[in-house]
Amino acid sequence: MMKIALASGKGGTGKTTVATNLAYVASRNGQSVAYLDCDVEEPNGHIFLKPEITSSKPVGNLIPRVDEEKCTLCGKCGEICQYSAIVCVGQKVLVYPELCHACGGCLLVCPEDAITEVPREMGVLETGRAGPIRFVHGLLNVGEAMSPPVIKAVKAAAPEVELVITDAPPGTSCPVIESVRDCDFVLLVTEPTPFGLNDLKLAVEMVRALKLPFGVLINRADVGDRAVHRYCRDERIKVLAEIPDDRKVAEAYSRGELICEALPDYAALFAGLLKAVTEEVMGGQPTSFGSVRG
Repeated sequence: MMKIALASGKGGTGKTTVATNLAYVASRNGQSVAYLDCDVEEPNGHIFLKPEITSSKPVGNLIPRVDEEKCTLCGKCGEICQYSAIVCVGQKVLVYPELCHACGGCLLVCPEDAITEVPREMGVLETGRAGPIRFVHGLLNVGEAMSPPVIKAVKAAAPEVELVITDAPPGTSCPVIESVRDCDFVLLVTEPTPFGLNDLKLAVEMVRALKLPFGVLINRADVGDRAVHRYCRDERIKVLAEIPDDRKVAEAYSRGELICEALPDYAALFAGLLKAVTEEVMGGQPTSFGSVRG
């Protein structure tokens, strides 16, 4: 199994567009492939893949419940919690479920065994198929502050296939790290704008800190200046593909269509990108990627 993650320092760079089209060309090449949408706060891969959902179940984490008859108000549970999810106030122990990271520390340190854990629903996990593509995504409940438990559930539901494509949330915070942490390769999708360059630098710092192999795809590569290209050259970062600023691509996106289906000429670009990423994972040198000009 090869695991590829698509990430970006900012939203709106085309990450989901690239991820869904990679899944499409992989399936057309005969590979067994799964698409995991880990952007659980706002998943949108289903708009393009149009899967048939066959399973739906609630997911969440375990939170502490205090037995007041056993509790001696020693305060040790509050001392160990780094997130103030459980605190001893006066003659009562208060639990704040939205802050709990389900580490189980309070359960372990309670000398009176007054704490048990109970499940708390945080979102929904849905699985299905989009033709030959296995599909998994999560939906975080409105108002929830933490998405990693739902992301973990999405990743745990990945089927046994040859290729897993993980569509990570934008940014560089905990949800992104949880999404990419055990992948074989991270493809960073960016755009040639000042914001794109700034957030690409943050994303590069993240994957380097995680010691993950990575490369870059530049979307709308023929607009703006060459600052992103210069940065990648100076940092010895491989640019594995470039997608031009094509109005027809934007129109297909607005209709919820896969680029490779709406504009078949682009299939060569994504097939070349998939081959380049595969060779990076296998330790070889990537061949020239396909390019399509508007």
